[in-house]
Amino acid sequence: MPAFKPAYLIHGDDHGRIAERRARLRALAEPASGAQGVEVLEGEEATPARVAAALDAMTFALGRRFLIVDGVERWRERELEPLLRSLEHLPPETTVAFFAREDARATAPKKLHEAVRRAGGAIDAENAVKPWELPRWARARASELGLELDPEAARALVRHVGERQQRLLRELEKLALWVEAASDGGARIDAADVEAVCAPSAERRAWTLADALLAGEEAAALRLYLGLRAQGERLGGLLYWIAQRLRAAHELAVALEAGEPPALIKRSLRMPAKAAERLIEDARRAGSERLREALCVLADLELAARGGGPGGGAEESAMALAIRRIAA
Repeated sequence: MPAFKPAYLIHGDDHGRIAERRARLRALAEPASGAQGVEVLEGEEATPARVAAALDAMTFALGRRFLIVDGVERWRERELEPLLRSLEHLPPETTVAFFAREDARATAPKKLHEAVRRAGGAIDAENAVKPWELPRWARARASELGLELDPEAARALVRHVGERQQRLLRELEKLALWVEAASDGGARIDAADVEAVCAPSAERRAWTLADALLAGEEAAALRLYLGLRAQGERLGGLLYWIAQRLRAAHELAVALEAGEPPALIKRSLRMPAKAAERLIEDARRAGSERLREALCVLADLELAARGGGPGGGAEESAMALAIRRIAA
C-alpha cells in the first residue's frame, strides 16, 4: 500500500493532468479504505466551511480516510479561517487532497498553500507547457522512458499528436512499448519511427492516396479516397495531408532536375529507406512541372470545398475529377 501524506494541494493550468491526478488518487484510495472511506466534495459542497466540518466530524470508517476536494481555485482568503484551524489538527489516518484548476483569474489561495505545508503535506504544480516548448518537453519525457528522441522526431510527434501533454505521454509510452518489442531493441527514435507508430491511420492512408496519385494509379487513388470518406474523414483534412506529400515530391523533383544525386536526397529524407526510394522515383517520373500543376489543382479544390469557388457543393465529383487530372 502506498504511503499517503496528510494533505495535498494539486494546482495549475494543465486541467487535464489535474483531472488525471484526482482520478489516480481516488483509484489508489478506494482499495486502501473502501468506498466508504473516500468522500468527495465538489461544486456547491466544496466550501472551506464544509471541508472543515467534514474534517472535524467523527467517522466509523476503518483504515485511512480520504477527503477529495475539487474547485478550490474559487475560494477566497477571507473564507479560510475554519479550514485553517482544522488543518492544524488533522485527525490521524486522514488525507485531504485539494484540487485547483487555475487560470489567469482564479488560483488557489496562498494561505491554503501555507496551511498544507504546515500540515506536512505536499504541493504539486501541474502547468501546461507552452506550444513552442513541447518538443523539448517531449524529449525530456522520452528520456525518462529510456528513449532517445531526436529533435526532428520530437517536432514530428507534436505535429502528429497535437499539443495535449497527456496525449503526447500516451504516444511516448506507445513508442517505448514498440521499441521493447522491436527485434533490434534500439532506443533511438527518429521522425520515421514517429510517423510509423504515432501518425493517425487516416493520415497514413492519405499519404498512401498521395503516393497512388504520384504513381498515376487513378483507380487505386479513387478507391482510397472513397474509403476515407466512408469512415467520416473530412475533405479539408485529407487535402492537407495529400498536398503535404505532393509538395515534398515537388521539392524532390526540383532537386533531381537540378542535378542533385538521388543518394544524397535519400539521406536527407526522414522516412524508411524503401519509402524514400519510392518517393524519389515517383517524383522523378512525375517531374516538377506536373507536380506544380497537381498542387494548383488541389489548391483550387480546397477553395471550392470551402465554398469560395465553383463546385463547392459537389465535393465527391470535384475530388474524383481532381484525382483523374493529377493521376493522368
